[in-house]
Amino acid sequence: MTPANEAALDAFTRLIAEKGFADVALRDVAEAAGLGLAELYKVYPDKVALVSAFMAKIDAEVLAGTPTKSDPEETARDRLFDAMMRRYDALRPHREALAAVRRASLRDPMLALAIGPALRRSMAAMLEAASVPSEGLTGALRQNGLLAIHAAVSRVYDKDETTDLSKTMAALDSRLKMAERWAQLFDKYVKSPEVRKPTDEADSPAS
Repeated sequence: MTPANEAALDAFTRLIAEKGFADVALRDVAEAAGLGLAELYKVYPDKVALVSAFMAKIDAEVLAGTPTKSDPEETARDRLFDAMMRRYDALRPHREALAAVRRASLRDPMLALAIGPALRRSMAAMLEAASVPSEGLTGALRQNGLLAIHAAVSRVYDKDETTDLSKTMAALDSRLKMAERWAQLFDKYVKSPEVRKPTDEADSPAS
């Protein structure tokens, strides 16, 4: 990321934390970042692009902290817990900005739809960090499931003032355990369907 792009993202998150998402214009971001509006527009043509870039930056920080080799003793849930907690740690300096985006999304369904793809990409990155496949139909279901978990845990995270984010950890662990149980039931159902044997012709009513 270039210094100009970094300055733009820093200015954007600072401004929306102070003023709210709706009250910050692209021109405000350019001015605060020391950039010309046209210069900013070439990279970030709207605030949704800035939100997406910010999420990608956080994703990169989380992925950078991912071990190069998986511990064979860890479960997928353990790895996903670690990845998500690294994400919440990376987001700590930007809580007010995130809250501003969340409030704006609740008021503006179109904004929520616009940033949806970036959120799903982030969840896909977290799954990949945990060595959990995120592609195809099953991957899409996992992305949406993790997004639902993230949305629920974020409500706890927003109010978690503990130094070690213990409340967030407890909320995340509880929801991941629940998701794991559902996934196990789903896998059992899909992989071990009841196989109905064809009726023997001799036993059929037509014989």
